[in-house]
Amino acid sequence: MLPNISPAEAQKMLRDSKARLVDVREADELAAVRIAGAEAAPLSVISWMNLAPATAELPIIFTCNSGNRTTKNSDLLQKLAAGPAWQMEGGVSAWAKQGLPVESTQQPLPIFRQIQIGWLPGACWPAGLPCVALHALALGLCWCGADICRCNRLLRPGAAAGSHALEQKIEI
Repeated sequence: MLPNISPAEAQKMLRDSKARLVDVREADELAAVRIAGAEAAPLSVISWMNLAPATAELPIIFTCNSGNRTTKNSDLLQKLAAGPAWQMEGGVSAWAKQGLPVESTQQPLPIFRQIQIGWLPGACWPAGLPCVALHALALGLCWCGADICRCNRLLRPGAAAGSHALEQKIEI
């Protein structure tokens, strides 16, 4: 079992270059929020990765989102570290809650959530077109996330009005 280390202690070690941080979350989670300098080693493929072993001078601190994955896979992570290693208590969530620096990007909602929102009555513009037909049209013509209705404007922040083919004037 990997011993625990607090986010504050982990940050001090990382700041002093006395440890490596290995984040075992999956790519979509890493894209949303990550700790600067963390090595990405998704748990789903970590066994096949060439993870540099830990040394006494540079041990590994493993982290996930909440600490559950590192706890459940503690034996595997200890074996892969092949040297001194810890698991960060509470993961990236605890790190962020303590006000420690994270890098985050604004991501569109997952497709299943977009579909749930798209079924809300009256959500689509222009009024009068059923949501189902409009979203089917959007998926068929323009999967690039262009601006076809209010739902999509909410789901993809920063999309400019008039960027969709249906909103642009077509001259023949």
